[in-house]
Amino acid sequence: MLNKEQIKEIIPHRDPFLLIDEIAEMEEGKRVVAIKYVSADEYYFQGHFPQEKVMPGVLIVEALAQAGAVAILSMEEHRGKIAYFGGIKDAKFRQKVHPGDCLRLEVTLDRLRSKAGYGKAVAYLGDKVACQCEIMFAIG
Repeated sequence: MLNKEQIKEIIPHRDPFLLIDEIAEMEEGKRVVAIKYVSADEYYFQGHFPQEKVMPGVLIVEALAQAGAVAILSMEEHRGKIAYFGGIKDAKFRQKVHPGDCLRLEVTLDRLRSKAGYGKAVAYLGDKVACQCEIMFAIG
């Protein structure tokens, strides 16, 4: 639905910190499904961990937050704003993410106000949950 260049028109993140590659589905302000193709060339694999390359959990959560930000900042009333990470609750990591994996990032926004958003976020490897958490955004 949206490629990386189109995503850059919505959120301010840029490489190497733009952690989503495409948007597969989206209902503005409600739900988004994004894709992250995990490449062996990612900068963090140089040190995390050289003996077994694993995507850091905090970056999986950040990728989920970026996906949620696309859903929020696609809305007319929020275009041109920034969605700041406001909080993480009950983060759980279930699967290791390695180079070559394809992460499906699903975020459902439960509550959206003029200056904040709350949602549930799940990262999948195939049909297995890699990470799940609740996230909060501050819109500014």
